[in-house]
Amino acid sequence: MTTPTGTLAAPVRPVPARPDAAPRGGAERADWYERLLGDPHDPGNPHGYAALLAADDRREVPAATEELLAGAGLGAEFVPRELGGRLSRPDVLARVLRPLFRRDAALGFGFGITALFGASAVWAAGDARQRADVAARLLGGEPGRVTILHHELAHANAVLRDEFSARSIPGGGFTVDGRKDVVINADRADTFVTYARTATAAGPRSHSVLLLDAARLPSGALRRLERVRTTGMRGSRFAGLELSGCPVPADALVGETGDGVALALRTYQVNRCLIPGTVVAGADSVLRFAVRAATTGRTGNRPARRWHTALAGVFADLLACDSMALTGLRALSLLPDDAHLPAAAVKMTVPELLREDLEELATVLGAHGYDRGPLYGGFQKLVRDLPVAGLGHAGTAACQAVIVPQLRTLARQSWFRTDEPSSRLFLPEAPLPALDYRRLGVAGRSDVLVASLVGSAERLAEQSAPGPVWSALAGLAEAFATEMRSLRELCAALPESARSVLVDPYACTLAERYGLVLAAAACLGVWQGQDGTGSFLDDPAWVVLALSRIGRRLGLPVPELPDSVAGSVLEELLTRHREGRSFDLYATQLAG
Repeated sequence: MTTPTGTLAAPVRPVPARPDAAPRGGAERADWYERLLGDPHDPGNPHGYAALLAADDRREVPAATEELLAGAGLGAEFVPRELGGRLSRPDVLARVLRPLFRRDAALGFGFGITALFGASAVWAAGDARQRADVAARLLGGEPGRVTILHHELAHANAVLRDEFSARSIPGGGFTVDGRKDVVINADRADTFVTYARTATAAGPRSHSVLLLDAARLPSGALRRLERVRTTGMRGSRFAGLELSGCPVPADALVGETGDGVALALRTYQVNRCLIPGTVVAGADSVLRFAVRAATTGRTGNRPARRWHTALAGVFADLLACDSMALTGLRALSLLPDDAHLPAAAVKMTVPELLREDLEELATVLGAHGYDRGPLYGGFQKLVRDLPVAGLGHAGTAACQAVIVPQLRTLARQSWFRTDEPSSRLFLPEAPLPALDYRRLGVAGRSDVLVASLVGSAERLAEQSAPGPVWSALAGLAEAFATEMRSLRELCAALPESARSVLVDPYACTLAERYGLVLAAAACLGVWQGQDGTGSFLDDPAWVVLALSRIGRRLGLPVPELPDSVAGSVLEELLTRHREGRSFDLYATQLAG
């Protein structure tokens, strides 16, 4: 690692970990984990790229790093503060977890947020005993002890396929049967949050949630199957799980019988925002690899001109992805009744943008992209991991299933009618209420991001700031507002039947276009929230470049941009690379 002056700095080695040493503030805690894990480029660091890639090659979890994080009390990050943990705001949680995902997405999932995916149903509907029990397990430090057994979804991948059934038995309780061949941490978890079918007919009351404690089940009722080899997240512990005639006590039921689908719709909102909000840190690392490849050995450590467009453009995309993820995460706390639509849009849109960015960066990396060593090996690993990480919970089809049935109603009742949201929605440092899973709704009809986009376009049209950059920004904002007017007409004409719309590829295409427009709205909201700060995010260059790239994906009229736009973004990218700061909205100082 080099210092801002260009001199060689000593590697940042891991610091000792104690749960009580974790700072209370989110930014401070993110920095604490970053220092805890140390310089990822240091070959002597047991938690660096060399060690993590070696563990992945062996298809093993990075045991030393998991032990370090357990000692730091990582499990507390997924427990609400009122239960003794550190979880208060989902946007803060995403920031705190980025040091893990920056190094290894499989580590972040397998020893991180999977535990929250399971525990969230308990936080939303569990009774006092259930909440206390799950909290105690996570506060013990090992997130891998809690996992989730999803119900089957349409278009499911292997993680979501197959399901369990639960039959009521006389005197209370259930008998559970079923098998899933791909469950993360199935071989080491002792707490399984299980979505089981409790009704024979399909419908909103078809499933229930059961909290299974392996220690309370009869011997032989739960069978852990052999480990599954996956192409991505190779070190993660995916294995099968089978329950056969397994008696489960009545007090294992979370909420009421038939609450499973409703709980999934409520809790998956958090998951859908948290996945992109953390995985963006992995893409940050790949962009760092690309900048290194493009600048090493060159005069002034500057990339060849042929790479300027790609590097600056991907940096702008990362800021756009982070803006969208941030907005979705903050909506969960600020607008719990209306967060389900932006959450689905975030999960549908951001992974696709990141996938395109990885393809673009592959051209910059060239032969380095095939390097399996610690300098560049993280690129191929992330390419392998992202399909599993991005789709291991609920993929694009599931998000479309949330958005598509709402398009007709949104077009007729919300778009260009809803009031703009508070500016706090877009400000990372602005205070928020604590996340309360019990308040998350799924029936809201207010589309606050479209309202924000329309307001941004109107304000830019009224401003008279001179210069081609401002002119380009105003034109782009109006182009997106015009796209929303077109979408309003097209979506208002969709069939009333949700079943008909869900099988219509045309409606799914409209949903994808809608997701890209919301990405643009988030960028404009974050940029306008910086007014007067004098920071790089206050400069319109990044938002102009980000909107132009999103606009081209939509086929919108995009003006020719002044050279200063890409030039300004590229200079910020190179400065952050030289100073060892992150490429997201926070520009965090990194350990290496």
